[in-house]
Amino acid sequence: MASMRDIKRRKGSIQSTQQITKAMKLVSTVKLQKAKNRAEQTNPYFNYMYQTVTSMLAKSGSIQHPYLKKGESAKKAVIVITSNRGLAGGYNTNVTKLVTACAELPRNDVEVYAIGGKGKEILQRRGYAIKTDASDIIESPSYDDAAELCKKVLSDYTAGEIGEIYLAYTHFKNTVSHEPKLIKLLPVEFGEEEIESAKDSNVLMNYEPNEEEALDTIIPKYVTSLFYGALVEAVASENGARMQAMDSATSNAEEMISDLSLKYNRARQGAITQELTEIIAGASAIS
Repeated sequence: MASMRDIKRRKGSIQSTQQITKAMKLVSTVKLQKAKNRAEQTNPYFNYMYQTVTSMLAKSGSIQHPYLKKGESAKKAVIVITSNRGLAGGYNTNVTKLVTACAELPRNDVEVYAIGGKGKEILQRRGYAIKTDASDIIESPSYDDAAELCKKVLSDYTAGEIGEIYLAYTHFKNTVSHEPKLIKLLPVEFGEEEIESAKDSNVLMNYEPNEEEALDTIIPKYVTSLFYGALVEAVASENGARMQAMDSATSNAEEMISDLSLKYNRARQGAITQELTEIIAGASAIS
């Protein structure tokens, strides 16, 4: 059985840790409120952007454009959005599992564009090639940062260095629910709804002044919008996950402190009982 001194030392250590987890929970809660409002405000725009562009392209017929056909390269770009810090439960590992578990993304054919140091470290340890490290973007996401990275990815795509572009991030549903998602950005894939809508429509999409010039403008904005929306949702999800993780850690620390307090009191009572027994035994021996 541990001594009273050991129990007291351990209890003090856990109390110090609990103070840290409480502080981290409060910080995450404040950050979450800001990130949540931002995600809720921007989410409708990016959803409509996705629906509009995919519906438009589905009704465009067979257009020959570099952004709409699979590249000749077998390499696949995956933009992976994680965090630069840990202590967020399974937030980071859940995103990287999407990449490592996907049969369509064999490790030797994947080039990672890493947003977040934790995801980069995990994938690098597993042998994935890190094409670009832009981890600083996640600290304060802006549309300009998203546009700059997408410009680089699209440049690699049109240059034939990569044949497909994927995005792995965490979708923010609400404060306690976050869903890791892996979506294909290019070539654009159509869902059943878009395909059925295109079949029902007898009128093809008309572009002015011409298809190539219009798509040269539309597709980069489409990709950038989805990427920026993913960044905003990822920040909200990260803070939500960290808040939950720190809340659980604080609760666990409270339980451990209660348990140690009980053990300490029992050890203290045992020590007092032993001292009284020795005193009584000594007094009896003298008399």
